[in-house]
Amino acid sequence: MSEDIHLVSDLALILISAGVVTIIFKLLKQPLVLGYIVAGFLVGPHFHIFPTVIESESIKQWSEIGIIFLLFALGLEFSFKKLFKSGATALMAAILGIITTFCIAFLTGYLMHWTTMESIFLGGMLAMSSTTIIIKAFDDLGIKKQRFSDITLIILIIQDLVAIVMMVILSTAAVGKNFSGADMALSLTKLAFFLVLWFVIGIYVIPTFLNKTQRFVNNETLLIISIGLCFGMVVIATKVGFSSALGAFVMGSILSETIQGEKIEHLISGIKNLFGAIFFVSVGMMVDPMILVQYWKPILILSLLTIFGKGLLNTISVAISGESLKTSMQVGFSLAQIGEFAFIIATLGVSLGVMHNYIYGIIVAVSVITTFTTPYCIKAAIPCYSYIYSKLSPKTKEKLDQYRVKDNYQKEESDWKMIIKSSLPRIIIFAVVSYAVLFVSVKWYYPFLFTKIPVSLPKLLINTIYAISTLLIVAPFLYGMMSNKQKTREIYVRLSQKSRINRAGLFFMVLLRIFLATFCVIIVLTKAFKFTPWIIFVIALGIVFFILASRRTLKRFGKMEERFMKNLNAKENQQKNE
Repeated sequence: MSEDIHLVSDLALILISAGVVTIIFKLLKQPLVLGYIVAGFLVGPHFHIFPTVIESESIKQWSEIGIIFLLFALGLEFSFKKLFKSGATALMAAILGIITTFCIAFLTGYLMHWTTMESIFLGGMLAMSSTTIIIKAFDDLGIKKQRFSDITLIILIIQDLVAIVMMVILSTAAVGKNFSGADMALSLTKLAFFLVLWFVIGIYVIPTFLNKTQRFVNNETLLIISIGLCFGMVVIATKVGFSSALGAFVMGSILSETIQGEKIEHLISGIKNLFGAIFFVSVGMMVDPMILVQYWKPILILSLLTIFGKGLLNTISVAISGESLKTSMQVGFSLAQIGEFAFIIATLGVSLGVMHNYIYGIIVAVSVITTFTTPYCIKAAIPCYSYIYSKLSPKTKEKLDQYRVKDNYQKEESDWKMIIKSSLPRIIIFAVVSYAVLFVSVKWYYPFLFTKIPVSLPKLLINTIYAISTLLIVAPFLYGMMSNKQKTREIYVRLSQKSRINRAGLFFMVLLRIFLATFCVIIVLTKAFKFTPWIIFVIALGIVFFILASRRTLKRFGKMEERFMKNLNAKENQQKNE
């Protein structure tokens, strides 16, 4: 039998066993994700009563595709605008939960006589919850539309973003035996840069493309295009050093802002279910009974810590961020497990030689155990809340209610708050796009000119063509970075009339914008010409003020901004019209 047939027979074994076991679990009214894991254990390499999967490495690759589709589907149901609108609570809760869980897990590893580096990696593994497992549990329990599930999903996305940065930090710590603040800052900046760039370009280009080709695209073509875009973003994300899961999620979140987002979500649901099943079966295949027997004590300790300790810490974190006790307990109990990022971090630790191999088996066992308990923890949240709330004194209940009302009280926004909210995103977005254009120009466009333009032309002329064309492309983005909307300009005037301190702060913001734009132009001029630094600086400053005063630049920028905002708000506008 050839290898190809081996793969087919393995898939047949996985899907048939998953189907049979999940039917049994359905009859027992148990979550399907648990059935997939049990099926994986039964056909895995550590259980020999039933036929066993042959090509386990191939199945691992299929399971990775499963993660991609699950995260892509999550992105289609998620919105970055929702994160910005309701993200303050989730951000505070996520950061508090990650920090407290990391510290408790590190202490636990230290008390179990693990090395310092193993304890640090343990903290990183236990701090992350499983997005895929929770999404599946929410689907099975039919609670995906409830308020606490929205908060939970936002926290999970923040955790996934933090996990990517954490892996960079842990790699640095393992190799250099210490934490590098510079590497940490660089990884955070790199992550923020690419997230902003992908989102801005995606919102500007993809909805426009889908709208222009709408009459030529049927369901089949739309499915192919959306999956192609998903895998394309996965490739880009891995090329720049991020996970495939992040790339899939980003593309899903971009497509969710399009008018076709809901249709795409419906079209890929069957594919998501298929590959999701393969992923959860592959998790069950990793369970080794001998690891469970030999290291049952650390497995039990870490499982209890994850279920009870992590659940409690996340409950407290969400409550501190201003949510009610009921919502906090529902969110906290939902996050009481570890998942796929724990596997990645464990693999990283073993490959770098800073963790013993058996720790990977322990983490897999803890993950499987807490995956089993996740649906029951979610179900137990309401009964536990009812019991605890009934035991609280009236005074304590009153204080909890007052704290929540006070925390969620929306004060009238100050002028400075409005300026920061309107100006800071504008500066960040246009600065990221401007420097991305420069990166492409320096790395590819400049060498391209010297290979395609005839050699007989003077080098100075080619450099001048390069500088002028690059500046023409980047000019609208520099204008957007330095300019303000009419409403913001009115606030600037009002603030400047109040005090000298306000004028100093406003002057600093204007100076920062001009500096970022001038530095951008300096990069282009330095690449093209060999003038002295002072001459380049003066020329760059002149170009910046020319761009700011140019009506043509204003017109180009206005059209680009109008298209971007139209694409960003198209889905909401359509829903309002309906």
